[in-house]
Amino acid sequence: MTASIFSSAQCLGYLAFILGVAAFLQKSDRRLKVLVASESLVYAFHFWLLGVPPASVNALITAVRTSLSLKVRAAWLAVLFVVIHLCVGVYLARTPAGWLTVIGSCVSTVAIFQMRGLPMRLMMLFSTGCWLANNIISRSIGGAALESVIAIANATTILRIYFARGKDGAGIEESTTPPALPIISR
Repeated sequence: MTASIFSSAQCLGYLAFILGVAAFLQKSDRRLKVLVASESLVYAFHFWLLGVPPASVNALITAVRTSLSLKVRAAWLAVLFVVIHLCVGVYLARTPAGWLTVIGSCVSTVAIFQMRGLPMRLMMLFSTGCWLANNIISRSIGGAALESVIAIANATTILRIYFARGKDGAGIEESTTPPALPIISR
């Protein structure tokens, strides 16, 4: 189903794009997770309105998973969501590109529940690469643009954290300074 560039569905997609870019510009793990959960929830509605239930379901799973990770850091919960993503993959993935998204979702699930700081962001960058490859293979212009910008924003923030705090990313969660724009320096 195609939609006008200013339809409700597309406008929700633009909002999700903004939330996704803002998420990966955050130094704070908590703000990153809140914005990723928000982006995913908006994307669930976006894909539902576009008539793409599999993408809607995966986005909704990601929203729930990321929201839970704000309060709970449990290996069993990570395993549960990996199993859910794998089941969705078995049921819905019909091409190798479809499995790229499952792999990316599984990797980001482990990152969200079991990692912090730079390791978490590096795993999420790998996940973004999986989604980017899927979107290029699928010829999704908007999806490829979103994942490209998220990859750049995340990589820039990884470098900012690395050089500001050291390679271990210690103290990232306690950061209260607002994020600087990655391209502007003073």
